[in-house]
Amino acid sequence: MSDGSADPAIDGEGADPGTDEVVLRTDRLLLRPWRVEDAAVQRELWLERDPRVPPHRRIDADGHPTLEDLEEWIRTHPPGRTGLLAVERRTGGEVIGYCGLVDSGRGAEDEPELAFELLRREWGQGYATEASLAVLDWARTSGHVRLWATVREWNTASRRVLAKVGFVETDRVEPDDVHGRTIFTTRLL
Repeated sequence: MSDGSADPAIDGEGADPGTDEVVLRTDRLLLRPWRVEDAAVQRELWLERDPRVPPHRRIDADGHPTLEDLEEWIRTHPPGRTGLLAVERRTGGEVIGYCGLVDSGRGAEDEPELAFELLRREWGQGYATEASLAVLDWARTSGHVRLWATVREWNTASRRVLAKVGFVETDRVEPDDVHGRTIFTTRLL
């Protein structure tokens, strides 16, 4: 069983020499920048999303984003101080989702939001918790003091993961009668 500990490596094994790519390692996972060939996994995530997820985060009636759209997004959005990293199993090398930090603008200055999503077939194996703990370590070593995470009230699995990694629900809630209320959680590092 993994303790979820991470060894954040910058310019380390798995990163392109001469870059400052972030590569995080845990017992079972490698979190790394997206590669164009990972676009198919991104599209699968879009296709699997719960119908209660707002439409702008699902495949639209015209089939967008397409595989080509996602490939272009990967090419034009290199990771920086924040970003969503591909979550890859160290054994076998399959990409199973993403985890990382996003500047959503919902928190205070320099307080990014933790975000994660895994393919349904990977749920229930502790990968989201393990990846989130690695990202929390990365955030701490990057100088962040507090993180946010938002979650739909109906998303009990993600709420459990957030609680396991130390996020607490706040009184801040965004009502949404169509897609379900959004709960704001926070965690001091």
